[in-house]
Amino acid sequence: MQEFRILLIDDEPAQITSIKSFLKRRNYTVLSANSGSEGMAVVREGNVDLVLTDFRMPDMNGLEVVKALKEFNPEIPVVVITAFSDTEDAVQVMKEGAFDYLAKPVNLDELEALVQKAREHCYLISENKLLKEQLRERYKFDSIISQSGVMEDVLNTAGRVARSKATVLIRGESGTGKELIANAIHYGSERRDKPLITVNCAALAGNLLESELFGHEKGSFTGAISRHIGRFEQADGGTLFIDEIGDIPLLTQVKLLRALQFGEFERVGGSQTIKIDVRVVAATNRNLEELIEKGLFREDLYYRLNVITIQLPPLRERKADIPLLIRHFIKKYARENNKAIQGISKEGQDYLMRYHFPGNIRELENIIERAVVLARDAIITTDDLPAGLSAGSEKSILDPRNFSDPFPLKVAAFERAMIEEALELKKGNQSQAARLLGISERHLRSRMQKLEIVNNKR
Repeated sequence: MQEFRILLIDDEPAQITSIKSFLKRRNYTVLSANSGSEGMAVVREGNVDLVLTDFRMPDMNGLEVVKALKEFNPEIPVVVITAFSDTEDAVQVMKEGAFDYLAKPVNLDELEALVQKAREHCYLISENKLLKEQLRERYKFDSIISQSGVMEDVLNTAGRVARSKATVLIRGESGTGKELIANAIHYGSERRDKPLITVNCAALAGNLLESELFGHEKGSFTGAISRHIGRFEQADGGTLFIDEIGDIPLLTQVKLLRALQFGEFERVGGSQTIKIDVRVVAATNRNLEELIEKGLFREDLYYRLNVITIQLPPLRERKADIPLLIRHFIKKYARENNKAIQGISKEGQDYLMRYHFPGNIRELENIIERAVVLARDAIITTDDLPAGLSAGSEKSILDPRNFSDPFPLKVAAFERAMIEEALELKKGNQSQAARLLGISERHLRSRMQKLEIVNNKR
């Protein structure tokens, strides 16, 4: 068990001896000081987990010790020992941030329970700090897997936006990583140590969404048996990520607009105006401009949300990232499934590189997870991948009778297919591939960079 160091501050030697002996028998490390100033010197010199201090002492009383400790390190819990007649003093030290207090004469069973409670409190604080550090590490911009130019531009913009207070609207197809960017913005901001609360508008019915966002009072509707604190209040001081904001009903949009514009709202069924300090990051895969034309989305809310827009590219437009993502997901799911998968064959990677990925990164992740689970050998091959990926997707975008994809995207897909086929035929030799295509090698390199084509045959 990890050492737990307790500092006992008291000007009565007998009290120190009694409590110190009791705590030592329970395997606690106990330090002692005869005055408040001496105790503060001990705190500044070494690692102290808990302070037990008498209230009435000559140089610094217990209240002054609490204030000094809170100024030095607010995470160290302080328990004040006071006489029965000092209840007003006990209330005062609790208001100043004391963890708890004990009445004299000290009941040793109560002391032991209180020390254990303080130890659990310290453990929770430590765990919380570790968790926040892990989240910061996981969601920092450097941890987002990317080497494509288009994605690097997105990350640079998001990094600059993170340090501001501006509302952010993240747009992109389903599965492109909108929530990941929202997390990175929060953990890259000054609000990183405050709450990050998420709500998915598409997952909640319209009548429930207003209550989920703003909370409700007891009895405000059938089934409201108690007061409910909404996501805005939960996120106070931090960030609220509103996913699928294009699905929010018009009536709720009015209330959301006011919360964004004035930082205030009322709970459902309530009359008290609640002030909040919340940074909103919203995301959608829907065409908001089209929804505005149809009268399904408020134009004033759109402009309030659209302070900073981050457009996430689909995976088919950042193909240079696919090999990196494949390696990342192989490591992740090999570890989770306790399998010694070392990588993917060239044929397997080429097979995935030709795929259109309508489901974007989420679809690639699912494909790799499946392959890791099914793979019999240390290298994933095309046999471990779903059949028919390349054919179905590339035919659809290259088919001249298919008008579901925009013209520039279809032209880029056709050019990409030609270049990849030439590289395949010439085994990755770019000079020979350029001659086959009837263009210069410099022109080929330029188009490969523009289309983010990775030459895996070299």
